[in-house]
Amino acid sequence: MPLSFASRLDKVETSAIRELFKLLGKPGIISFAGGFPDAAMFDVQGLREASQQALAEQPGAALQYGATEGFDPLREELAAFMRAKGVAGVDAQGLIVTTGSQQALDLLGKTLVDPGDRVIVEGPTFLATIQCFRLYGADVVSAPIDGDGVQVDRLEQLVIEQRPKFIYLIPTFGNPSGALLSLERRRRVLELAVKHQVAVVEDDPYGDLYFGAAPPPSLLALSSEVPGSRELLAHCGSLSKVLSPGLRVGWLVAPPELLSRATMCKQFSDAHTSTFAQATAAQYLRSGRMPATLATVRQVYARRAAAMGAALQRELGDAISFTQPQGGLFFWARLTGAGGRLRDAGEFARRAVEQGVAFVPGAPFFATEPDQSSFRLSFATADEDKIEEGVRRLARALD
Repeated sequence: MPLSFASRLDKVETSAIRELFKLLGKPGIISFAGGFPDAAMFDVQGLREASQQALAEQPGAALQYGATEGFDPLREELAAFMRAKGVAGVDAQGLIVTTGSQQALDLLGKTLVDPGDRVIVEGPTFLATIQCFRLYGADVVSAPIDGDGVQVDRLEQLVIEQRPKFIYLIPTFGNPSGALLSLERRRRVLELAVKHQVAVVEDDPYGDLYFGAAPPPSLLALSSEVPGSRELLAHCGSLSKVLSPGLRVGWLVAPPELLSRATMCKQFSDAHTSTFAQATAAQYLRSGRMPATLATVRQVYARRAAAMGAALQRELGDAISFTQPQGGLFFWARLTGAGGRLRDAGEFARRAVEQGVAFVPGAPFFATEPDQSSFRLSFATADEDKIEEGVRRLARALD
């Protein structure tokens, strides 16, 4: 009997990034394609001690089924983690633990999106978010960005025109853009939300990966300064980029009614996030090792970002344009076509693989009006020597 698939699948397709990984088995290839943290940065000893402590102190709780909302000791630690970053008024009851922040986005799609609803995202934005919201029937619209993040004037125009169900933003070192939303624009986003009574989803997996001065406070932290904005704001956090993706520990802070509905939907999805992973994460956060881990990671990624920026400027010159990232994992660049050289990033990616280096073309990161000249480079998993060699190969691919 032939299978008849759900019509919702007609609106999504396989991730272009995941498909690209099929090309990366070639020996000697240098990859700037993935959005992964460097496994060498994982605090293996600290996580080993945390897992052993979890089993020693609460073996039954760590290995048993748990509450859908999350393991209470971890919720307490995450609330403290958020308060240390300036978020007033958050406690354990104000968040749920999710299986990575990706599940938080999926739960928001399930609880908020009806077929035909409009959702505004940044152009470009996290590819999986576009796919997730489209899967639930959303009409996803891109708002333009620049080096200071989303262009708020244009965003407000789109809110008026499109009447979206909500706005989704990655304000701090966004994927793929690396952009940092300025403090002024953050306040304006919250004021816009109140003025037009539109919900805002803030995704913040990269906010702790800054290279110099700390970034402006999160939208969640700033919401205490804009009356009425907290009730319209959901915040997604994650330990994946700063501690370990394999733990699959994220969290969602949201108004009580939204949080309760998201919890109900999570019951249907996975019952609860791994209690063992949660107990390990709770012990790790309690151990006090996180500040030193973050300091090391920031230093390493800062050096790699500086090396990539210098190499791109030296080897590719005016053939590309980019803004040097102040944090996160990514460079966002555009082919300028200077000197009659290539402007199509898809073709550039194919030529680059032939030269032994890989990156991700930018077009799939746009929900609407894709920029075919754009592309994303990640510096996270390559050391400075590989970055230098990889950028030289990119230069050869443009010749």
